[in-house]
Amino acid sequence: MDLAERIAAVQPLGEAVCAALQQALQRQGLHKQVAAFTSAQYELHKDPFDGQESLKAIWSGAQGYGHIPLYPNGIIYAEYDVLLVHPQKPQWFVEAVTAWGNANEIKTELRLLPALD
Repeated sequence: MDLAERIAAVQPLGEAVCAALQQALQRQGLHKQVAAFTSAQYELHKDPFDGQESLKAIWSGAQGYGHIPLYPNGIIYAEYDVLLVHPQKPQWFVEAVTAWGNANEIKTELRLLPALD
């Protein structure tokens, strides 16, 4: 399977991950737009542990910074930079939003750091 075929095969899952990341931000009142899955750059990555090749969607630049490795077994783990003060908890800085899971269930959470004084 070539790169274009791999991208097409995982596009529904990639779009679901981007939607889950966006919903996690909206639930917390964060006004940050997660880039569309189709706007990513894609590359194949070989896992040094098991040798399997995964597809990685990567954003950098004006559309934001983040990545979604999509593993052959259907598992995902995504990170997308937020870099904003938490709107309800100003003592916290939202570094990123993360998502993990598979096509059946995607979980999300914010990665927080203590805000500077």
